[in-house]
Amino acid sequence: MNAHGGFTRKGWLLFGAMAVLWGIPYLFISIAVQSYSPPAIVAGRAIIGALALLPFAIRSGALKAALPHWRWVLAFAAVEIAGPFVLLGHAEMTLPSGLTGLLVATVPLFAVIIALVGGDRGVLKPARVIGLAIGFIGVLVVVAGPGLASGNLLAAGEVLLVAVLYATAPFIVAKKLGAAPSLGVITLALIANGIFYLPIALATQHEVPTVSATVALVILALVCTAVAFLVFFALIREVGPVRAPLFTYVNPVVAIILGAIVLSEPLTPGLLIGFPLIIIGCWFAGTGGRLRAREKALPPPQMP
Repeated sequence: MNAHGGFTRKGWLLFGAMAVLWGIPYLFISIAVQSYSPPAIVAGRAIIGALALLPFAIRSGALKAALPHWRWVLAFAAVEIAGPFVLLGHAEMTLPSGLTGLLVATVPLFAVIIALVGGDRGVLKPARVIGLAIGFIGVLVVVAGPGLASGNLLAAGEVLLVAVLYATAPFIVAKKLGAAPSLGVITLALIANGIFYLPIALATQHEVPTVSATVALVILALVCTAVAFLVFFALIREVGPVRAPLFTYVNPVVAIILGAIVLSEPLTPGLLIGFPLIIIGCWFAGTGGRLRAREKALPPPQMP
């Protein structure tokens, strides 16, 4: 990130990676929730993800370095994982995966509100406000296809709460965990969530899961959790906590396309109009309309 709020080339690469990594979970959650209870999905994602990262976190010393920050790690774990993961799982028991992804696209708007409350007036720069507005219009155009009428209003409210939590988490990372190694923070957060949700999962899981649901859960844990969080931290440190959630404008496109192809969810003409608006809005909000950054970016994230 530079002083003018633009994206670097590395920032755009991380942005694209997150658009995919957190665009595909809605499909796999929709598959997993057919055989797993929402708490079981959270426990599985956390435990498998933690086991995958733990050897690297211990060997590099990242886990030990993150321990002094345990209070804020737990806060991040609650806001980014414990609440959102179970809420998304419960919501997708009634909402289509694509529509769920669309509702999460409100994250950048909540991030701007949080930044304003925190005293950051930079979010009110005309180009960024215009970009956010264009992006949100794009989301509304796409939403006009499936619409909320096909889902459950309570579930939609759960997803909007997820959006608020997702908008809050980057500020915790940027302001309280900047000195902690990303690998250690993520591993510790996943361990905490795994310990918390395991007994709830055992109490709520009443059927033998199918193979497809189990494969979906493993992908959620390894790709959409362990790998995705490492990329997410790098994105926050590269572009800042306000611009980092902008990838959630693109996530819905990935979610809707996969939902239509794999789950035969409705694919509306609104997507063809909304998608360009979403991309243009993200570009203006992230760069202020510039083709390249004017200032040198921040140092790379602290990765062991």
